[in-house]
Amino acid sequence: MAKFKKKQSEPTPGSNDSQSKIIDKIDIPETEKSEDIVNNSKEPSKDPQIIDVAKSVKDKKLSTLFWIRIALGIIAGAATTLLLEDIEGEERRWTSIGFMIIVFLASIILAKGMKMQLPSSDRKKIVTQGIGSYVFLYLFTWIVTYTLTHFSDTATGINL
Repeated sequence: MAKFKKKQSEPTPGSNDSQSKIIDKIDIPETEKSEDIVNNSKEPSKDPQIIDVAKSVKDKKLSTLFWIRIALGIIAGAATTLLLEDIEGEERRWTSIGFMIIVFLASIILAKGMKMQLPSSDRKKIVTQGIGSYVFLYLFTWIVTYTLTHFSDTATGINL
């Protein structure tokens, strides 16, 4: 690795003078005083409050939809184990996936019944809100309940 020597010479005289001249030429606008802002806002505006209330109602309804889908995922996953007990093999898997889709479509109809006032850019939130959590909790609950109900059927060597 090559070693470099530090420059030992003194700075060029007047190098700091050129920077100070540039800074002096720039006009910096004065900032508003906080007293002016307080004095000008004596009359409260009602528009931001209405927007905030509408936004909080929308967020509450989207949060409610999220938790409804979480609960539906857990309930439907557990119900799948009991409802599809008679179906064997590959048909059980595809029937379970179909059941999961049907329950999700029912949650979309339920969401439309909640009459959320969403802007046109947020219309797809009715479908996408909580979809990942719904699918994973459905599958997790289905696997766990199936494993617990068929635990004694497997030859694990453990007697319970």
